[in-house]
Amino acid sequence: MRYLPHTPEQIESMLKRIGVPSIDALFAPIPESVRMKEPLGIGPGLDEQRLMAHLESLADRNTGTRALSFLGGGMYDHHIPPLVDQLLLRGEFYTAYTPYQAEVAQGTLQAIFEFQTIVSELFGLPVANASMYDASSAAAEAILMARRLTKKHRILVSAGLHPEDLEVMHAYLQGLPGGLEAIDVVPLAADGTTAPIVIGEDVAAVVVGYPNFYGVVEDVKKLADSAHAKGALLVTVTHEAYALAVIESPGALGVDIAVGEGQSVALPPQGGGPGVGLFACRDARDYLQQIPGRLCGETVDKHGERGYVLTLSTREQHIRRDRATSNICTNHSLCALAMAIRMSLLGKVGFVQVAEQCLAKAEHLKQALVATGKWELPYSGLTFNEFVIRSKSSAVAPLLKKLEGDGIIAGVPLSRFAATKSADRDVLVAVTEKHSRADLDRLVSALGE
Repeated sequence: MRYLPHTPEQIESMLKRIGVPSIDALFAPIPESVRMKEPLGIGPGLDEQRLMAHLESLADRNTGTRALSFLGGGMYDHHIPPLVDQLLLRGEFYTAYTPYQAEVAQGTLQAIFEFQTIVSELFGLPVANASMYDASSAAAEAILMARRLTKKHRILVSAGLHPEDLEVMHAYLQGLPGGLEAIDVVPLAADGTTAPIVIGEDVAAVVVGYPNFYGVVEDVKKLADSAHAKGALLVTVTHEAYALAVIESPGALGVDIAVGEGQSVALPPQGGGPGVGLFACRDARDYLQQIPGRLCGETVDKHGERGYVLTLSTREQHIRRDRATSNICTNHSLCALAMAIRMSLLGKVGFVQVAEQCLAKAEHLKQALVATGKWELPYSGLTFNEFVIRSKSSAVAPLLKKLEGDGIIAGVPLSRFAATKSADRDVLVAVTEKHSRADLDRLVSALGE
């Protein structure tokens, strides 16, 4: 993109329009001490060869090593082969701006169709859309869908749901009459699962993490039966997609709407985003009419050849606003494509193998930390690759700060999300297949000192 500076005449015209005599007068509210007094010291322009040499010399100044990270809490660092990025460059994917014109977007449409099939198999539910922005927005869309389907307004949310999911739900509901008052948070039991719920007749949905934010696997079947007995829907939110390789699928346990995050499969944890929201639901006419976003379907053309089209797109741009189910503008197609490619490369066997590695390594680390005598497990429930450890002695913030200086990011301090009595002693630790036995031993040694 070319940089087109304003001419003096244009600047004068703009200043006159806003009623300011000069550029200096425009910047007058900015303190003199923070204003630039000379041009940026970036030097003159370089040709490509000299520029590359300059960048390499800057890169050579990096002397630090990559930190050993056990961060999780909704975003996970799994291995992603370079082949994924290479396949994303294929022309049939990046040249088609939008799938509205099926005749010129068959590559994109087929990729979406395959992605939907993968999500459907992951969640064990027959209908999946073309993706959402992330797990949190998908969870918020799910409760809006549940309210439309049941004609009820209250939402029961487990305290084990990711705190940021709950924040997004509040953001979505605050514009609706009585929206913020409609959400009630259900506390956790001693084992880290959702405590017994009293479901009223006005409840539209019960929402739980599966596994939840603290890594604990919920008794989804029991929750589904309780919700259905009162005419409510059960919504699960899965932030770690690999967990679905070793725990029962939501659909098999009676879940009505299952949403989640596909980041862990195909996207690096790059500063918190982007993600790829997953959304699946039961196969019923009213569910299809209320699902947010869009669905890609398979058909045949006039010659009988297989083709793909946008079968359903119930958003504001396409139908009357009062009939739209969502204002989502598009889906994260590139991220969804990356997930579909990675899942295809893994296959069903590879997907399970990665999950089993995560589970085994997390269990080893969990027991090794307890064996140090300085840490305990506050929740006894079953976990996948993520769990909470609690210091028996003191707040963990100084320790975590010290370990960062030693190149170890031990986990997510839960004081960031809660102000409970024990939160300052709790750390959420996540393990993936990328962690070696030496990595695990290094963390145990550091936390056991």
